[in-house]
Order: sequence, then C-alpha cells, then structure tokens
Amino acid sequence: MHVFEVLADPVRRRILELLARGELASGEVVELIGAEFGITQAAVSQHLKVLRESGFATVRAEAQRRLYSVDAAGLQAVDAWVGQFRTFWEPKLDALATEIARGKRERRNAPIVKRSGKRA
Repeated sequence: MHVFEVLADPVRRRILELLARGELASGEVVELIGAEFGITQAAVSQHLKVLRESGFATVRAEAQRRLYSVDAAGLQAVDAWVGQFRTFWEPKLDALATEIARGKRERRNAPIVKRSGKRA
C-alpha cells in the first residue's frame, strides 16, 4: 500500500496522532479510537496492522500487552516525497523570517514614546 493511501484514512491518521504523543497499549488505542469513530476492536486492530505493515507504527510485547509507537520509516517516506516540493515554499518562509526579524529589530531600536492623557 502506498504511504499516502495509508494516510488517506482518517482513522489511521488519528491513530498516528495519538501515537505521536507516546507509546500506547493496543487496548488504549481501541478504547480511544472506538469511542471517537464508533468502530469495533477488530476494525481498530486492522488499522493498526496496516500502520505496522506500511512502516508507520511498531509494536512490542510487554507481558500480555502490545505496545504501539510511531515508526519514523513511514514518515521518512512521506518527507522524501514532500521534499521535492520544498523549493517552492522555503524561500518564502526564509523571506518571512527575515521580515519578522527586521520588525523585531526595528521595535527594539525605536525610541520609547511616553503617552499622556486619559484613555477614552
């Protein structure tokens, strides 16, 4: 499955958002996703399997629990694809950063003007 097909599903994107906060047991994922999307444990397990097999999540056993976390490999594939388009926005972001820095510098160097009078 192509990485963007994996990410096209809102349930899988939400699972990744939850895992980005830290490792979760499969039961916790089932509880959270089941409540939010109204899907069964089997459906959540299937989404976890897709994330695992596509390189977006890893699982490790701890006694009877299965703990899931984000796997950077899947995200690196997304980053690599998006990277080919960075040249379109990076110069604009660099220019914006320069303007913000210039504005801060001008405010720092501006004379302090005392206000007199009462506010309306």
